[in-house]
Amino acid sequence: MESRSLQPTRIMLPALTASAAEAVLNSLPHPVIVVGPNGEVCDANAAAEQFFDVSATLLRRYVLRDLVPFGSPLLALIDQVRSRGAAVNEYKVDLGTPRVSGERLVDLHVAPVLEQPGNVVVMLQQRTIADKMDRQLTHRSAARSVTALAAMLAHEIKNPLSGIRGAAQLLEQSASDDDRSLTRLICEEADRIVKLVDRMEVFADKRPVEREPVNIHAVLEHVKKLAQSGFARNIRFVEDYDPSLPAILGNRDQLIQVFLNLVKNAAEAIGPNATDGEIQLTTAFRPGVRLMLPGSKTRVSLPLEFCVKDNGPGVPDDLRPHLFDPFVTTKPTGTGLGLALVAKIIGDHGGIVECESQPRKTSFCVLMPMYTGEGVEPGGAVEGFRRG
Repeated sequence: MESRSLQPTRIMLPALTASAAEAVLNSLPHPVIVVGPNGEVCDANAAAEQFFDVSATLLRRYVLRDLVPFGSPLLALIDQVRSRGAAVNEYKVDLGTPRVSGERLVDLHVAPVLEQPGNVVVMLQQRTIADKMDRQLTHRSAARSVTALAAMLAHEIKNPLSGIRGAAQLLEQSASDDDRSLTRLICEEADRIVKLVDRMEVFADKRPVEREPVNIHAVLEHVKKLAQSGFARNIRFVEDYDPSLPAILGNRDQLIQVFLNLVKNAAEAIGPNATDGEIQLTTAFRPGVRLMLPGSKTRVSLPLEFCVKDNGPGVPDDLRPHLFDPFVTTKPTGTGLGLALVAKIIGDHGGIVECESQPRKTSFCVLMPMYTGEGVEPGGAVEGFRRG
């Protein structure tokens, strides 16, 4: 049999026109800029305009060092790319400037433009989404740890406490007046521990949750009324809702508990003596976030964003990475279970919850899947979410 070498088939495709190439560049979700030989910005896509909060026309009037922090590693990377003639990557670089407020961590991808010597293309990939996914896995791991701990406490602590309390009550009958205060103290402390265990037992509750289409705006309005009639009566509320958002498949009572916890935390952060306290409740459609559901290979899009924002002092930097861990709190009398429960409930609904904080601007955002009306699987996983 005659042997023949296989040759790849080459298909000649027409080159993109300038307008088509620009359309492709603007469709990228990551900021991309082209830097000239003298550091001037030659071109920028639509995502770069949003990142630097400046139009492409104005960006072309800047040199790069005016757009990034003084001594930024990006400037050294560009020089390195020019000298080596090869692409270089750098991870977790802060590009926050007075123009771009706050910390802006990005991954940098810098490459030479071979057809235009001296020109360099820079792509910025913001760390926000990647970090959200990493931290969400941590939140779920912490919730599982609390679940195991709650199950153990229910069996190993509540029964002995019942015996201790009963013995203290018997001793109280024959104790003197001075000793009776001690027996009451034993009973009160035993009751306090039982209440704490009862709160933790919520994590160990594995019964299927009844779900139905829920109007998130009705949930937020209900939470706002509860807050205004109690702990947040002196705080101004601002609503910024997207009325076109669809319903979400969830448990209304649990969602009320989630947002009531977030609003209460915001009110306590502002404090009772603040004269300009403000809490913002916002809803929006934010496409582009996808998450792998636990126990499934399906990636689910999380386009529905619900935020609770406050103008309090902010979350301490050292506490922020552990904010959703159990028993982590800044309150002198807090148990540290509120945000852990929030993370568990939102995780059970197939979503994630994130915190971004700086002084006078703290935001807790819940990202949820979109329900398309196909029901719930027997195992509890939600069907009908818009697939990413």
